Order: sequence, then structure tokens, then C-alpha cells
Amino acid sequence: MPTGLAYSTVILVWATTPLGIKWSAEAGAPIGSVMLRMGIALVVGAIILLLMRKPFRHDRRALVSYACAVPGVFGAMALSYQASQTLPSGMISVMFGMAPLISGVILQALPGAIRLQRWHWLGCALGVVGLAVIFINSLSLGGAEQLMALAMMLGAVTLFSGSGIAVQRAAAGLHPMVQTVGALALSMPFFFMLWISSGEPLSIPLSTRGFWAVLYLALFGSVIGFLCYYLILSRLHAATVALVTLITPVLALTLGMLLNAESPSLPMLVGAALILIALGAYLFGDRIGRRSQ
Repeated sequence: MPTGLAYSTVILVWATTPLGIKWSAEAGAPIGSVMLRMGIALVVGAIILLLMRKPFRHDRRALVSYACAVPGVFGAMALSYQASQTLPSGMISVMFGMAPLISGVILQALPGAIRLQRWHWLGCALGVVGLAVIFINSLSLGGAEQLMALAMMLGAVTLFSGSGIAVQRAAAGLHPMVQTVGALALSMPFFFMLWISSGEPLSIPLSTRGFWAVLYLALFGSVIGFLCYYLILSRLHAATVALVTLITPVLALTLGMLLNAESPSLPMLVGAALILIALGAYLFGDRIGRRSQ
């Protein structure tokens, strides 16, 4: 696949995933919807592995790598789908845009990690301010549900970031599709147990667009988007790849307003803008600093 097409695919998939989550869970069954999505993705991924003739590894290092991915697949997705019942889709994308900042902070507690510089800490501080603006706005409006949803999203992004670091440190050398299928297979029992205990209907209710959203997320969000992301990671400079996390929240906010009649409050948009500025400072502060010298 051409690099430009893969890069565009990642941007498109990441920008549309929050809206897909919102639509797939709009019938009131977020856990059933995400379980169905991951189940379809697991089947499709297994078929792709067979067609690629890639053996599925089940040695100790591979199993550890799959287990490290479970918090990012099960934990982050279950919380995100639950939060989608309250939050605008664009805000879900903005919160996930904080993943590089949270990853950087987590790495400071681990041995062998690169120490953060002053522009990194400036980015983290701005990100905290942006989050505070969003949280205070929700609190002032008396939105306890929205406040809880924001806390869920913060937990989801933290799990996603920590899981990614754990998979990287496991260093099992797995093909991306093998890693994906293994992580999904290990996560499915947790999704099933959560679904059974959630009290949701055993027949998963889906609207028409919710049904298509589940299929889209299963095929593109969980399979094609993942493969394209790893492809551009192997071909492009890290800074170029990092631009995706700056572009997608803006697109997601726009799509939410245009396609889902979402209207985030002004303080929420200010907080989102601060988070995006924080992300820019974190990712590209070193380059700006070198140019100014």
C-alpha cells in the first residue's frame, strides 16, 4: 500500500472512530456493541492470518504481549463506549489525543526511559489546564454524568497509554496482525463477562446506522486502521506520524458538529484547544527550540 494512502487512512479512521462509537452505542447497549465489534474484528483478523499464512504464536513471550494489550483493548474500549453515552464524539477524540502526554509521564517512572525536557513538561502542564477547564465547566453546569464520563475517558486513555508501553516493553517481535488477533482473543472473555453482568439485553439492540457503525469499526477501526498505523510507523519519521494525533481531534469535532448535531460549550472548546496546543508543545517543542537558537 502506498504510504500516502496508509497515512490518509489512519487519519480518516481515527477521526471517524469516535462518531462510530457514539452511533453504535446509541440504542443504549454500549457493552454489547463493543463486544460485537471486537468479536467481528477477531474473526476477520483470524481469516486474514490464515490468508497471509502467518502462524499464530502461543509461546510465553507472545502470551505476555497479548496480556499487556488487554487493558488497552478491553479496559480502554469498555470505558470509552460507556462514556460515549454522555460525551460528544469530538471530546472522545480530544481525550485520546492526550495519549502521548500521558505515555510520557508514565515512562518517567520506568527504568531506561528518556527523561522529559522542559517543553515536554510545559505540554503536560497545558494539558492539565485544558482538562481542568473542561472538568470545571462540567461541574459548574451540574453535569454529574458528564463529569463521570470525562473521568472514564481519562481512565481509558491512561489504560490505553500504559498498555501500549507494556506491549512495547514485552518486545515479543510479533507481526501486527498476530498481536491484534491475540489481544482480541484474550480480551473477548472479559467483554463477555462484563456484558452478561451489565444487565443489557441478550439480543444487542442496534439502530440501522448503529449496525453499520459496528461493522465499520470492526473492519476499519480494529483491523485496517491498525495495520495502516504500523505501516506508516515503519516508513515515516516519528514526528510526521505524531501529527495524526493533532489532526484527528479537529476533524472529529467537526464531524460531530456536522453529522451528529453536536454543539460543545465554549469552555469545552477552549479546553480542547488548550489540550491540542499542549500536544503540539509536547511533540514539537524540541524542534521549535532548536530553530530559535
